[in-house]
Amino acid sequence: MDTPAAPIRVAGQPYEALPDDLYIPPDALRVFLEAFEGPLDLLLYLIRRQNLDILDIPVFTITQQYLAYIELMEEMAIELAGEYLLMAAMLAEIKSRMLLPRPVEDDVEDEADPRAELVRRLAEYERFKSAAEVLDARPRVERDLALVQPALPDLGLESPRPDGNISALLGALHDVLARADLNTEHVITRETLSVRTHMTRLLEKLGAGGAALFTELVARDEGRAGVVVSFLALLELAREALIVIEQAGPYAPLRLSLAERRS
Repeated sequence: MDTPAAPIRVAGQPYEALPDDLYIPPDALRVFLEAFEGPLDLLLYLIRRQNLDILDIPVFTITQQYLAYIELMEEMAIELAGEYLLMAAMLAEIKSRMLLPRPVEDDVEDEADPRAELVRRLAEYERFKSAAEVLDARPRVERDLALVQPALPDLGLESPRPDGNISALLGALHDVLARADLNTEHVITRETLSVRTHMTRLLEKLGAGGAALFTELVARDEGRAGVVVSFLALLELAREALIVIEQAGPYAPLRLSLAERRS
């Protein structure tokens, strides 16, 4: 035996029927309707609410419920009514095609289900909607997570300045030679390049300007031969302990200075 529903009470007084002068604002359901992202979203909501099989849609029932929402939307969301009315027309067409009698002749092939295209669109939309919900549930930076970037204290440590070695000097020579190839002009001239002359020139440059980069001291305007002779002059000066080769850090450019000026 069914239990009678409890009467509705307002301010302690029971109400068995809605009052005749009850006013429902036109925008009362606007928030609910705007929750749908389109006609497919509304249609999928109606199917899920009744636990229907998306592959076997009862077109008659769904069409009636869909048109009921359309009537509300025509009053409250006219700017969205166009695409929703297009879906309503599609449902009406499917409903009419399913009501038409089918031929019984043996030589006539079975017609395709009128709901096939709608089912395909709904299934595809449901997959994308589910994927979007899964992605939205994942933690998101600046929404669910806050990045922490602590400031490192200044330890006041001075980085060591390693002495230059022959491998670093050869690497610098390779770089200078590669750049010299780009500036080489095919001019045939005969000139004599002296290692002693280049040693004197290098000492004069270091004495006038102090420490200098290896690439600034090599005479690139003399071509490959000038680069090689300048390199030999640097090696000779280093062997005689007249210059000091230093690096500010690993893989840093080589700096040369006079031996008595080294700090």
